[in-house]
Amino acid sequence: TMNSPQNHNLFFKTLNIIEDNFDHEIEKYRESSDTDPLFFLGDCLEVLKDIPDESVDTIITSPPYWSQREYENGGIGLENTLEDFFLNLLKITHELKRVLKPTGSFWLNLGDVYKNKHLLGMPWRFAFKLIDEQNWVLRNEVIWNKVKGGMDNSKDKLGNVHETIFHFVKDPSKYFYSTDEIRSKPRQSKVVNGSIVSATGVSGVKYKRKIELSTELTDEEKNNAFKALDEMLKQLKEGKYSDFRMVIRGANRTTHSNSDKVSGRAKELLNKGFYFLKYHPEGSKPSDVWEILPESSSKNKEHFAPYPIDLCRIPILATCPINGIILDPFVGTGTTCIAAKILNRKSIGIDISNSYLETAKRRVLNE
Repeated sequence: TMNSPQNHNLFFKTLNIIEDNFDHEIEKYRESSDTDPLFFLGDCLEVLKDIPDESVDTIITSPPYWSQREYENGGIGLENTLEDFFLNLLKITHELKRVLKPTGSFWLNLGDVYKNKHLLGMPWRFAFKLIDEQNWVLRNEVIWNKVKGGMDNSKDKLGNVHETIFHFVKDPSKYFYSTDEIRSKPRQSKVVNGSIVSATGVSGVKYKRKIELSTELTDEEKNNAFKALDEMLKQLKEGKYSDFRMVIRGANRTTHSNSDKVSGRAKELLNKGFYFLKYHPEGSKPSDVWEILPESSSKNKEHFAPYPIDLCRIPILATCPINGIILDPFVGTGTTCIAAKILNRKSIGIDISNSYLETAKRRVLNE
């Protein structure tokens, strides 16, 4: 029956229930064109042991907060000590590393908690354990700015409106990453009165004037700068870049550092007298601070802390190929799997709570 979380050989997809033959069902799912999620009821550590090695492309998950709330059917997060919580979570991440492909990525959202007025620093404490004890490679720390926080009546600290998301990989030389999939669409350059103008209005006139008036450039450097600027404007017209900035010795502040020992751009400025900052025609890549509102509790009253679908968009587009499979071992009410389906990816969700998975089913069907 579906009432026992210990019966972990029990799967149900969006429209039907499948019992046993787990490996067979995973393989059948992989080969199908179906993007409806495959949900599995049970303790995630036991379920993960049945998942084949190197079989998923991307893992996105948010484990239960430690010592904050009681979840249906128990599970991780109810340990008496933080160390026990970390030990149990490390058993799970060990299995996650096994089932993840060498080209895969692991995105972990881990909430912090206060104990006796101490902010425990849990996300980074656990990240160091993953790095030091399991040899995960940390590629990014992302700050999720939730913009608005919950009720906070404390009078002796600031309001907490952010959480941390870590991007880990198994192999830093092999992991799949598509920057172009997550670039923001840039404004385009245009022609005004016969002259090319960049997306932000750069026409080159001001730069030509700065080159002419420069007292730090030699005549040869000025000629080279004029030629390079004309070539840059030509490339802008051809669509190779959407925008650019020109930094000229003595006329602009260098970026990052003025030391030619530290900065390649400073060295270029010293040797040539100028350099260009070129903007990719497909737009800029996202930063590591994401401003995303939490999912409204009025939409889903059956779950305490659903993270928003938008939080999964960049991890999925950047690190899961279009024919890949996404795994969430603490899927809750299905946000990760819903995001995967919207973005045309397959997904597997595991949870110990039958009622959460039933809610996940309804949410998938309503999308």
